[in-house]
Amino acid sequence: MKLLRFGPKGQEKPGLLDDNGTVRDLSAHVSDIADDTLGAAGLAKIAALDPASLPAVEPDRLGPCVGQTGKFICIGLNYSDHAAEAGMNVPKEPIIFAKATSAICGPNDDIELPRGSKASDWEVELAVVIGKEAKYITEAEALDHVAGYCVANDLSERDYQIKHEGQWTKGKSADTFGPLGPWLVTRDEVPDPQNLSLYLDVNGTRMQSGSTATMVYGVAHVVAYLSRFMSLQPGDVIATGTPPGVGMGMKPQPIYLKPGDQMELGIEGLGQQVQKVVQG
Repeated sequence: MKLLRFGPKGQEKPGLLDDNGTVRDLSAHVSDIADDTLGAAGLAKIAALDPASLPAVEPDRLGPCVGQTGKFICIGLNYSDHAAEAGMNVPKEPIIFAKATSAICGPNDDIELPRGSKASDWEVELAVVIGKEAKYITEAEALDHVAGYCVANDLSERDYQIKHEGQWTKGKSADTFGPLGPWLVTRDEVPDPQNLSLYLDVNGTRMQSGSTATMVYGVAHVVAYLSRFMSLQPGDVIATGTPPGVGMGMKPQPIYLKPGDQMELGIEGLGQQVQKVVQG
């Protein structure tokens, strides 16, 4: 299934995308794409519905495809070729950092450059949405705790991330720096999360092109690894890293986002995002 949320910011309703590409309203059956809805019983309840029986809608806006996210966790330098372009070694264990949940926005919302930003950058990533609590789980158990997958753009202000001391979080957490969607594709429709192509264009020029096959640490490893340090709850989002082609790594000099730029990004089977860059 392809689950989504639609409507004005803060007033999103739950929905699904049917096989004909029509958005169907789920609000008579579930309150949100969040919490128990993301568990096995909640997803089975939706799967049992006849999409044709649900009201068809033509939404003006898609919201983030998952609601009430408690944690937005990111994995750094998780593609060896991206680590190389950043001039950094492949980590011996996954690098973990947090992104503020207030950064989450809809897949096609405008991206607001933070005031004073001179080095805002793009990162297309496979995001994992947790469906069942995970605590001290094994890698073999990990995917059973996943509700599904979606496209994420892990936007980053590189000066804030690297030059302003401390951890990476301050460069990752500006409002609108975490678009999610357009939809959450349930795990049963993604048989192998380590075999998905992904891309990102800026102003029509291909900047990133890669495959989740080149991740250093795959989805199952990452979910199990994180569960050693914190419990993962339904609705938590894990962004799993980006392939090469980010602006910071461009030669002979970096290229960063400016007002008026447009990004298009997508992952095989998970849909596309389109975002205009504006000054915040």
